[in-house]
Amino acid sequence: MASDIVPIRLALTRGDVVTLWAPPWREDGEEWEAFLGDDDHVFVFDEVAALAAFVRTASGHDLTDHPAWSEVPGLSVAELSPDGEHRYDLVGLPELAAADPDTDTVAELHEAVSIVRSLADVCDLGDVIAVLDGEPGFGRLREGPAAFAGRDGAKRWRALSATVADKWDAVVDTVDGLVITPDVDAGALAKARTEAEELAARAETVPEDPDADDDTALEDAALGAGGETAADEAEEGPTGFWGEVGIDPIRITSGDRSVVTLRCYLDDKPVFLGSDGRIDVFRSEQALFRALADPAHTAVTKNDLAVAGTFTDVLEAAQVGDLDGGVEDMNTYVLSGIGADLADGVLDLDPVQLDLATELLLDVGEWAGDPEPADALAESNSLGWLVSFVVRPDPTRMAPSPPFTQEAAAWGELVAGLEARLREHSS
Repeated sequence: MASDIVPIRLALTRGDVVTLWAPPWREDGEEWEAFLGDDDHVFVFDEVAALAAFVRTASGHDLTDHPAWSEVPGLSVAELSPDGEHRYDLVGLPELAAADPDTDTVAELHEAVSIVRSLADVCDLGDVIAVLDGEPGFGRLREGPAAFAGRDGAKRWRALSATVADKWDAVVDTVDGLVITPDVDAGALAKARTEAEELAARAETVPEDPDADDDTALEDAALGAGGETAADEAEEGPTGFWGEVGIDPIRITSGDRSVVTLRCYLDDKPVFLGSDGRIDVFRSEQALFRALADPAHTAVTKNDLAVAGTFTDVLEAAQVGDLDGGVEDMNTYVLSGIGADLADGVLDLDPVQLDLATELLLDVGEWAGDPEPADALAESNSLGWLVSFVVRPDPTRMAPSPPFTQEAAAWGELVAGLEARLREHSS
């Protein structure tokens, strides 16, 4: 499988630099990962124009054998500019580790540590690997802030923070020593700089958006983006009774099986009708409503949704026969066909279907305390990278190349894990 080759920005002691990273891909039955560089160094540049000039003219580096490399020399300066999701502040990481472990902090820390782990693995940085392996908290970052909640979680966070305070400067020093800036063809550099200046000039013509950062404005100018996203065009949330109680009927379709259940969000965390990591599901809305009307039904007597204050309103409405309405389109999750399409090497997937299916897998994993979906769907893994390409299309990114055998297998495992959590009731 040929994954993308991704422009990334690293904040190092010398300042911000850009380079290219090839996330893990499989070839000839083996998994590979690489950075733009040679046997001893990673090549970095202080400006995107220099990176563009280098990839257009240089040869004899570690990425020339990558299955997608032939596309890279033809990329524009805009296409070689790292997006906001691929900027890693290695120098500022101790400040993150000293903050409280909220969602944004843990996510940003996880991404920065992940790219350092990739550098260490690819370039055989034994000292860095020893630091990352020596503190279990680094491995727990992928689980999100839940791993650092409660008394035990607070201890983990303090241990992680102490390790960063004590050893991270040495990690950055090692990375500083790993990177060099190679010579760049002067003519190619002049041409790339002119291209970068034209890009910046177009950015200045974009009307100022007070809610957008400079990177977004530049991206919109370069790509001719109108600023509209799928989220802007999304339908409004549920209305009526379900909108008032903040609990939604949802439908899950996987293979030939289609079931319904309930879900809500408490403090932005998903909660499903179920318990012990098992979701109570029914073949129809009517079967679900009948179960909710029965005070002795296990879906009523033992389920995590009871912590929602409005769940009693749902039970009361069910008992008097006032529950009605079908499942909203935005709460219909169709997993069928995605794995088969990936196995066939199909990239033209329905982005809305894939986005919703991914949302469900992540929600169920978070609710059940299972880190596997979040880990598999992280962009640092090949499946997550493929999903992000389909869900958030960007003309500056190269399309992944089939076969997607590894990704299809990983998707199938996630779906199988979800299906195993469905506890179906006949009524």
